[in-house]
Amino acid sequence: MKILTVDVGSTYTKLTAIDSEQHAIIGTAQSFTTIETDVMTGFENAYRILTEKRDDNPCANFKHDELIVCSSAAGGLKMVALGLVPDLTSKAARTAASNAGAKVVKTYAYEISGDEEKEIYDINPDLVLLCGGTDGGNKEVITANAKRLCNIDRNFTTIVAGNKSATDEIKTIFTKAGKSFIITENVMPEFNRLNIEPARDAIRNMFIQRIIEAKGLNRLQAMTAHKIIPTPLAVLQACELLAKGTKQQEGMGDLLAVDIGGATTDVYSMGSGEPTVDSTMTKGLPEPWAKRTVEGDLGMRYSLPHVFEQIGNAAQPTTIQKEQIEKWVELCHNKPDTLAKPNTEEELIEEYLGRTAVALAVERHCGHMEDVYTPFGLMHTLEGKDLMQVPAVIGIGGVVRNSRRPKEILKGALYDIRHAASTRPTKPKFYIDQKYIYAAMGLLTAIDKELALELLKKETKEID
Repeated sequence: MKILTVDVGSTYTKLTAIDSEQHAIIGTAQSFTTIETDVMTGFENAYRILTEKRDDNPCANFKHDELIVCSSAAGGLKMVALGLVPDLTSKAARTAASNAGAKVVKTYAYEISGDEEKEIYDINPDLVLLCGGTDGGNKEVITANAKRLCNIDRNFTTIVAGNKSATDEIKTIFTKAGKSFIITENVMPEFNRLNIEPARDAIRNMFIQRIIEAKGLNRLQAMTAHKIIPTPLAVLQACELLAKGTKQQEGMGDLLAVDIGGATTDVYSMGSGEPTVDSTMTKGLPEPWAKRTVEGDLGMRYSLPHVFEQIGNAAQPTTIQKEQIEKWVELCHNKPDTLAKPNTEEELIEEYLGRTAVALAVERHCGHMEDVYTPFGLMHTLEGKDLMQVPAVIGIGGVVRNSRRPKEILKGALYDIRHAASTRPTKPKFYIDQKYIYAAMGLLTAIDKELALELLKKETKEID
């Protein structure tokens, strides 16, 4: 069987040709994504490169039996979340959005005020996650917030995932106001127990509807029997498969993967994240074994100015002036298809900015420890995942793959004594997705998990 996977990204449209009989990736190609005109143009350009008529091209006569597609080309959905308790609302919302194609831009607790109504109007979100109250618990706040959301003259959809006792009243409120809404299960039916999947599925379905609206993507959907899924979900599926393995093949075990894109930097951790330091207590909501966070302000092209802003007084290459970095950032932001020339200062700057993006994204993803003095002496608390003993860090994305020194970029993930509370990896081995196939292998799991794992293990290369 010949399989073609397509990843329509914010910067590049990437194709991977797979031959299941040969158990091999026989070709890859990419072309700049043409989101502003018609994404089919970028797909056709990449397909033309993939199947170029050359004697040395194994894909010259490639005809696929299966086509599978993922996309992040339309950008993530902007989401705000409303709930009862600040920390619980924020954690539940970010966890629900983690691989469903949404970015949480603001969370609110308790009954929102008139000023907060105005703020949500100004944010103009694509969707709102309305939660609050365990099942059978407080329902006054969630119903009050439903009424306030109906006062906001914007066309967002509200996903209601709170106290089931308030469901009938909330349905009536939104229906009378003519507002778009979806009712799903409570994200926290009992205190400190998350029930994320129903809300995540609702967000994911909205994301899929959104990306299908991108110019031309509906034509790609018509070419495949499989639903187009968000690219982050495809990558998460690949990471989870690589970590866990299958009945027939052993997996790699716990890992951390960093996918540095043009607009975002996504971090994936596979593992329990339990404390590795003695006398440590966990606090906050439990962490998912397979976790993804997306940093919408950290990317190597569209979001590069914000990465530059985060540098501050941090150490930078001794041979490079800050003004040179600023010029490079401006050029890449205005011309996202710009590539650094080998053996130039551009290459050093790109490496430095990539390392900075990795450091910021991993620090936000992992847990944080604090010292606590008790009658029994010094103890610690951990909120989030402890990733200090994670044995593998995998680099995904163009800036890593195109670098001659990818390890220097990925070192941004390492534990840094200057941020001692952050539980980043201390002594991992570094690997690289050398053919940029993780999204493709995540897609392939829908057809052949064993083949997907075999190819992942084959193409994930350790960096010396």
